[in-house]
Amino acid sequence: MPAARDSLLDAAYMALARLPWPAVRMVDVAAAAGVSRQTLYNEFGSKDGLARALVRREAAGFLAGIDRTLAPPPADPYERLTAAAEWTASAAQGNALVKALLTGCWSDRLPPPPRTLAPAAAPVPSFERWFPSAVGPAPPFVSASASPPPLAPHPSPRAVPPQGRADGPVLSPGGLLAAVRDRAAAALCAPGAAGAVPADVCELVFRLALSCVAAPPDEGGVAELVRGALHHRRTA
Repeated sequence: MPAARDSLLDAAYMALARLPWPAVRMVDVAAAAGVSRQTLYNEFGSKDGLARALVRREAAGFLAGIDRTLAPPPADPYERLTAAAEWTASAAQGNALVKALLTGCWSDRLPPPPRTLAPAAAPVPSFERWFPSAVGPAPPFVSASASPPPLAPHPSPRAVPPQGRADGPVLSPGGLLAAVRDRAAAALCAPGAAGAVPADVCELVFRLALSCVAAPPDEGGVAELVRGALHHRRTA
């Protein structure tokens, strides 16, 4: 029931904007979505299953935004990279789940971090299981007690990765940044292309964007900071 699934994820997202995840009740999520509690359990199996699906949807919506910013126009690949950096910073500041996935820092308000949602006997799967374009090891997991920023007022785009009825373990901590880096490299670093962006520049720009999440820049914002760094890099 795709419509019911989307409605349930919307309801869970909005509940998380008001309450810490441990206080979110399945019966209330089902009622807010206008379906029975049994339908909710049929779709996700458990509250952990609902959490996994919600985290995956937010990650997929974030990556869909990255893909949009990287697609021309503008023709200048460095401007497209700058737009992607702006999206990364704004999405992380506006959505606590995206921020946690990018930084590996989770608070008690959020669903359990991905590492604790995986079965104890099974290895934690890599991010590539859900997003095949991601490569490379994930950064180490870091826990944080600080309260996350509020969730965005509306759910992120419903770009959900393929999955079966069983939700299974979710993506590895920190793997979202690797997926962003690799999407940018695929879009902007084609060998021999005019004005192609070096892969290490993609890495630099997205790490700079993440630094702006922790310490927002002054007037001019992320774009001015990134353009300045890219100018020095291109003229070095």
